[in-house]
Amino acid sequence: MKQTAATRRTGEQLREKLGYILLFEISDPRLDLVTLTGTEVSVDRTYARVYVSCEPERYAEVLEALDSARGRIRSLLARSLDWRVVPELDFRIDRSTDEAEAIARALENVPATMDVEKDEDGYPVAPADDEADAGDSLDVDQEAHLDE
Repeated sequence: MKQTAATRRTGEQLREKLGYILLFEISDPRLDLVTLTGTEVSVDRTYARVYVSCEPERYAEVLEALDSARGRIRSLLARSLDWRVVPELDFRIDRSTDEAEAIARALENVPATMDVEKDEDGYPVAPADDEADAGDSLDVDQEAHLDE
């Protein structure tokens, strides 16, 4: 949905009212620990998309509870909003928190190659211990042999 400054303001107002309704006026235990993460309201205010977040194993249960309470939520919204039209509500699961957790887990598993010291070009820097230096230097006889 196209969002303008006005639709963002009305979406924020709708989110606040919905949060209050879900917290204090709807007594469905399936809606415990559900978070409203965002709303998108159409320009004419006839349609609203509401994003909710919960545990991944409860997605179906929460959507079912919201769908069954949709009529009651709309009637409570009609009383609390001063809008001419109460929007049709479309509840959707916000999966961005799941994606963020997956990224955080992936960042915790750093491969061993990431800990290797690298130069400014990104190539591994050779260890600076004495044994490595002794093996890398050539004797004068070896250099003469290479010149031939």
